[in-house]
Amino acid sequence: MTFAPEPTFSHGQPAKAASATAVLYCNLGTPDAPTAAALRPYLAQFLSDHRVIEIPKAVWWLILHGIILRVRPKKSAAKYASIWTAEGSPLKVWTAAQAVALGGTLAARGHHVAVSYAMRYGNPSIASQLDALKADGVTRILVLPAYPQYSGTSTASVFDAVYSWAAKVRRLPELRFVNNYHDHPGYIAALAARVRAHWAAQGRADKLVMSFHGVPERTLHLGDPYHCECHKTGRLLAEQLGLTKEQYVVTFQSRFGKAKWLEPYTEPTLVALAQAGTHSVDVMCPGFTGDCLETLEEISMEAREAFLHAGGKSFSYIACLNNSPEWLEALGDIAEQHLSGWPTQAAPDAQALAASRTAAITMGATQ
Repeated sequence: MTFAPEPTFSHGQPAKAASATAVLYCNLGTPDAPTAAALRPYLAQFLSDHRVIEIPKAVWWLILHGIILRVRPKKSAAKYASIWTAEGSPLKVWTAAQAVALGGTLAARGHHVAVSYAMRYGNPSIASQLDALKADGVTRILVLPAYPQYSGTSTASVFDAVYSWAAKVRRLPELRFVNNYHDHPGYIAALAARVRAHWAAQGRADKLVMSFHGVPERTLHLGDPYHCECHKTGRLLAEQLGLTKEQYVVTFQSRFGKAKWLEPYTEPTLVALAQAGTHSVDVMCPGFTGDCLETLEEISMEAREAFLHAGGKSFSYIACLNNSPEWLEALGDIAEQHLSGWPTQAAPDAQALAASRTAAITMGATQ
């Protein structure tokens, strides 16, 4: 195997980075534009991941390239177009903003840590961001997924991308990984603050629906902890809010294919609630730290229409954590906990380099 060339180095040269320690904040990804042309390579990368689709490769290749990539890009592009903003994809905008805020939070606490963001699918890629950090002289990297609940389909896939990059590198940085934070007190408190703020402004509905991204049910039986972690998040949040079991429900959305996925499904649950006489619902998506296609289009548009069409009177969508102060503090707590023991002292030019990296991140969010 040929390894990637190392950055130019001479003995005794001064450190390039303001800190040799970095956090790489990783999210799922997004196409570069809300067009079929942009969706095709994005979906091809996403749906070719063996962590996402556990079907024999030869069989799945024929289905993916023979059917799905001929039909789905156009349909998905229309959905993305309905939520696209002047700044770009909401998921990318929020991920970039959270990375910048995390850098600021850690700096305010006395840590000099470079913070970058990356996407598992699409741009900026995990490999490109790791290359950039290594070129800056970073020697310790904390990989922090934007997924509170661990799943082999998401968290482990991020780690796979890091391992694939590492397999081609001669001089590896120290690496740490955050598996989950589904029950972190700061994360739960941030969710509760989001709900309380919504209730104070909009009033409280008959039922709180907590919708998490779905995964095939077989992953639960094969040992994936995702289902249990989602339910624990839901229980802890309900306790914070003082809700009884009758006042909230945990559901799963975003089914794909004909296999059985984790139940109860979100949209059929909303329809059943409306038909049973539930007049109003508040719906939130605790597993998404930033609003995206699955929250803004699938829930706030499609699920809303289904509930109202079935006889419901009022549907309120509670926004994701996004840039809420409670969440940004909690994110700092999570990173700080996992950075423990690593030196985070700055080089003399720390402020200038930190400012340049923040500017680069901000520019990336608008492209």
